[in-house]
Parts: sequence; C-alpha cells; structure tokens
Amino acid sequence: MNDWPLTLMAVHAHPDDEATSTGGVLARYAAEGIRTVLVTCTDGGCGDGPGGVKPGDPGHDPAAVALMRRQELKASCDILKVSHLEMLDYADSGMMGWPTNNAPGSFWQTPVEEGADRLAELMRRYRPDVVVTYDENGFYGHPDHIQANRITMAALAKAALTPKAYWTTAPRSMMQRFGEAMREFGADGHEPDPAEAAALAEIGLPDEEITTWVDTADFGGQKFDALAAHASQGENIFFLGMGREKFTELMGLETFVRVQDTTGAAVPENDLFAGLR
Repeated sequence: MNDWPLTLMAVHAHPDDEATSTGGVLARYAAEGIRTVLVTCTDGGCGDGPGGVKPGDPGHDPAAVALMRRQELKASCDILKVSHLEMLDYADSGMMGWPTNNAPGSFWQTPVEEGADRLAELMRRYRPDVVVTYDENGFYGHPDHIQANRITMAALAKAALTPKAYWTTAPRSMMQRFGEAMREFGADGHEPDPAEAAALAEIGLPDEEITTWVDTADFGGQKFDALAAHASQGENIFFLGMGREKFTELMGLETFVRVQDTTGAAVPENDLFAGLR
C-alpha cells in the first residue's frame, strides 16, 4: 500500500507534450496531494537539434536529440512536481508522412498490443484513478499521439481497471483566441493563409461537447516554466513568445472529454476527480 489517496496518470507521446495540454492539471493536482504519473511514449528524437537543426538535415543526430530531450523532460517534471516519470522510449515517428513513420522501432510501427501490454503493467502498478491521453485523432493527426490513444485505451481493457478516462481537447472558442494571438505575436505579423485558418478552426471541439473544464490559472507560471524547460524545441513552442501573463490568460484553462466513468459525476464538471473525493 502507498500513502497516496488518489493517482492521476497522463499518457503522452513526446517530451514537452506533458506541459502543453496537461501542465496545469499535473501541477494543480500535485499541489493538492494527488500522485501524478507521467508516461512518455517516445524519445523525441525527431525534434529539433542544437541550433534548430531539423530532422533529416546534416548535423541532426536523433540519439543526441533524444538524450537532450530526456534531460529537458526531467526538468519539466521537477517544475510540475510530477511524482513519477515513466518512459517507454519508442523511437519518435515524426510528423505524419515523414519517412521516420516507417522506421523499425518507431512508435507508429509498434504493434498496439505490445505497447498496451507495457502500459497495462504500469497501470496495474500505479492503479490510477484518472487517466488522460489524446483523442483518436491525436488532437491534430500526429501519428505518435494517435498511437498513444490506441495503446492507452487497449491498456485500460487489458488491466481490467475502470478509472475515469479523458481525452485532451480544446474548445473552438479557445482556438479562435489562439488564432488571434498567433496574429498578434507572429514573427511576420501577417494573417494566416485561408488553409491554415481553416485547419485551426477544425482543431478541438464545439464548446458544448466538452465535458470537463479545469481551472489551472494559479499554475500558469509553472506550466510556462515547464514548457520553457524544453529549450531545444523553443522555435516550435509558439506559446513561449507570449510572456507569462498572456500565456496564463490563454492557457490557464485545460479542457477534456470524459470517455470512461463509473462515478456518475454530472457533466460538465470542473474537476477530473469529481465523484472520487
């Protein structure tokens, strides 16, 4: 037996994902005395290398990038007060359509059953009361995010556990504000092209379809600092350019769709642990 009354497990694809969509809940629930377990599925080797060198370009060393990102992930976890970090260490598959999707050992090529077996073992060990991962489209179609969803849902079945389960999402109203912020803080100051604007508008869900709205504004500073800990990926983390105040204003609410529940807690809810305490 352990001394933790409740446990949150977040299953993410890459180093830095933990901070983007769940940094607030990880920090908030840690502060409330809840055990927080982060499972990171890939090594992040398809991220930027030193100086912003891109995957496939001369000088990009996936193994060195993975090591650097592991160190950044640990720093982020320290900032968010994550209780336990577990790394599955599959090779980063890169964006959809990249040659790395098909590389042996990539997460995208890993049989769902294999990944689910490993994750189910962790679920049996930690016995989470709440599990969070991505939706079936990985929020925006990233193969590793999609795979994280697949192994998480399969692992829940294998482990024969019935925690509250959630998929991360964003309300369309928030995505509209993100679009406005991108125009305000964008380097070129230009409006996004119509295709980009249309794609942004399709991310997330209509507000009325979101079941769970968690206020994490008090932990906006921790979330900002956790993202900043992933310094090697700073070029890709648009939110850091906002500064802490604007960042917290836009990112101080984390939203989810509840997909498994045995508590009967009414929705919409404002607490992942509603019905459990």
